[in-house]
Amino acid sequence: MRSTLRTRRAPHHRRTTAKFAAAFVAGALALTVTACGGDGDDDGDKGDKGGGKESAAAVKLPKLDGQTVSVAAVWGGSERKVFLKVLDEFEKRTGAEVTFVPAQDPIISFLESKVAGGQPPDVAMLPQVGAIEQAVENKWAKPVGPEAQKQLDSNYDQGWQDLGAVDDKQYGVYFKAANKSLVWYNTEVFDNAGAKEAKTWDDFMKTAQTVYDSGVPPISVAGADGWTLTDWFENIYLSQAGPEKYDDLAEHEIKWTDPSVKEALTTLGELFGKKGFVAGGANGALQTEFPASVKQTFTGGDQPKAGMVFEGDMVSLPISETKAKVGTDAKVFPFPAVGDGESPAVVGGDAAVALKDSKGAQALLTFLASPDSAKIWAEAGGFVSPNKKLDLAAYPNDVQRGIAKALIAAGDDIRYDMSDQAPQAFGGTPGKGEWKALQDFLKNPKDVAGTQKALETAAAAAYKD
Repeated sequence: MRSTLRTRRAPHHRRTTAKFAAAFVAGALALTVTACGGDGDDDGDKGDKGGGKESAAAVKLPKLDGQTVSVAAVWGGSERKVFLKVLDEFEKRTGAEVTFVPAQDPIISFLESKVAGGQPPDVAMLPQVGAIEQAVENKWAKPVGPEAQKQLDSNYDQGWQDLGAVDDKQYGVYFKAANKSLVWYNTEVFDNAGAKEAKTWDDFMKTAQTVYDSGVPPISVAGADGWTLTDWFENIYLSQAGPEKYDDLAEHEIKWTDPSVKEALTTLGELFGKKGFVAGGANGALQTEFPASVKQTFTGGDQPKAGMVFEGDMVSLPISETKAKVGTDAKVFPFPAVGDGESPAVVGGDAAVALKDSKGAQALLTFLASPDSAKIWAEAGGFVSPNKKLDLAAYPNDVQRGIAKALIAAGDDIRYDMSDQAPQAFGGTPGKGEWKALQDFLKNPKDVAGTQKALETAAAAAYKD
């Protein structure tokens, strides 16, 4: 499915400025308390009952005894387990029966089959801005009701509200955010190698070489999940090309054959193409999914499969399923500045969108827009909320608190994940578009021109240029 609805938002709604970068650096380096996250994968459809200690509710919810509410999301493993605890609390407070519907990427295609079969879920958790726009274009999405809007107005900065709006009408409630500009490292590997945290790309490559020379592959890459490769590209591109070009490329106002894209791919190719730098080589990386890319960095004693792994704050959740502790065994530094640019800060997120005009769907959106729901996942770790009313004390460690504080302090000054802004056919479909082109690039990082051509061909089709 391809979107023809492309609403250009005011640029300030996606800016990442020095303000965010500086606040983020300060927050991300607060590494003093260990994490306590989830306790293993669980793909069951119901979580543990209860949500911990009772606390005063921030939002009043309607009684929904006898009603059912279905929620579709692509989350699995630890993420699903924690989200089910959020849904359990909603059940407890409303009397509704909630069913979790496991979805697959691309979620728009999954929802299309559900709608066609007459069984759309009440609510879908959409991981891309482009997916929200497609849901509106397809006339599936229902506008946010007054109670949910009241929570949004009270708890969210305008930038996060605008990301869930189409043509000035609110549809999405951003429940989960992510800072996607972090490099996590195994402290034992760094100590053994004499490696240091890097502030610039040149320093990062030197650090990688130092780790490699110690006998450990420096980088773990989740090549099986194409979205991680888009995040690699976006961080380099934002820092190297700057925020204005980032916005233009996100809206396809410049082509992927632009020299700025060539420069970013060339830089990324320096890392991917360096022999021995990627754990398992390109073939191994392309068979490695995100959770495994994290766990293989923090297991294996002083000889793990990699010394570093790049990704967002959600990395802390797979770490919590190993014996490693965030703040001691696992530390983090901001993605390095590339060229003459600043250290980038790219954010992403998952928004709840109602697909049915039901009291239960609107009540769930209201709950997800409140600090009550955010607190449950925040306490588990691997989560950052854009809800500014959430008490930072809910986060399990100083690392998470620092990241969350920086996100909230940024206000409207954010740059949203580029691929998540694109039509899902280009930026969010396994085996197609940007995901496929960058997986091919991982296999052959010298083919910059061919990669640019593949990206532009796919983008032109998806944006219907």
